[in-house]
Amino acid sequence: VKAKDPAFLLKQLEIMKEQNSPIEINFAKNRTQYIYYRNSDLLNKLSYYPLTLILILTLFLTVIYMMFTSSKVAEQNKLWTGMAKETAHQIGTPLSSLLGWIAILKMENVDDKYVVEIEKDVHRLNTIANRFSKIGSLPTLKKLDIIAVTKNAYEYLEYRSSKQISFTFESSKEKLYSNLNEELYAWVIENLIKNAIDAMLGKGQLTVAITADAKNIKIDITDTGKGMAKSQFKKIFKPGFTTKKRGWGLGLSLSKRIIEDYHKGKIVVKNSEINKGTTFQIVLDKIS
Repeated sequence: VKAKDPAFLLKQLEIMKEQNSPIEINFAKNRTQYIYYRNSDLLNKLSYYPLTLILILTLFLTVIYMMFTSSKVAEQNKLWTGMAKETAHQIGTPLSSLLGWIAILKMENVDDKYVVEIEKDVHRLNTIANRFSKIGSLPTLKKLDIIAVTKNAYEYLEYRSSKQISFTFESSKEKLYSNLNEELYAWVIENLIKNAIDAMLGKGQLTVAITADAKNIKIDITDTGKGMAKSQFKKIFKPGFTTKKRGWGLGLSLSKRIIEDYHKGKIVVKNSEINKGTTFQIVLDKIS
């Protein structure tokens, strides 16, 4: 019925003109005829098949890549866990001996202040061993005052650092609470402060500032050290990347894992300028 409809035929002719140039046929007496044509529905469908195949292939390759990446991450996590637990095990043996020697020193009437300092450092080693043993297992989080925990880690390093470094701690007087694993969080703070001290080559200004809004607590650690290029902001959190002559490039990678995987927070390079300094920022959830 449609084939006899002039309007339908004219519409089809316009479609054919748009799709293909007509075939020209010349007859005698300067007569010329034009044949208009278009692709069949089947041919039109076939033209989409290459695109469909490319899409399927792309999806397939994406899945393969994601599986490969996931496998590499799982392998890396096993390496982290194994290395951490082995380190904790190795530290544990000399720790037991040192605790015994401290008991002997106390009996030998050695000056108490020396024994106290030795005892502090031995307990410190014990803390480090406990931290390593927790890598790879799900840590227990408790509601803690983040100002108090941060200040304890800060003061431990302030006491043992160069007197040419000026230390400043800024926070509100009221307590700020977050869900923390105290040992692992303190490890991150100490690692960032140590990096800041190294960057200043033993001389400069180090500031730890804690602020909060309705939802988040922000911990900024700022130094006046050598700084870094913007291109390094993300690289420094990758395992093995380091700008130091000595070091394995694991500290910041572990810090990122502790803050983002265990505490569900964020750790970033807030800003940095060459020969002016760097600010690292930790963001954690605030709880009441």
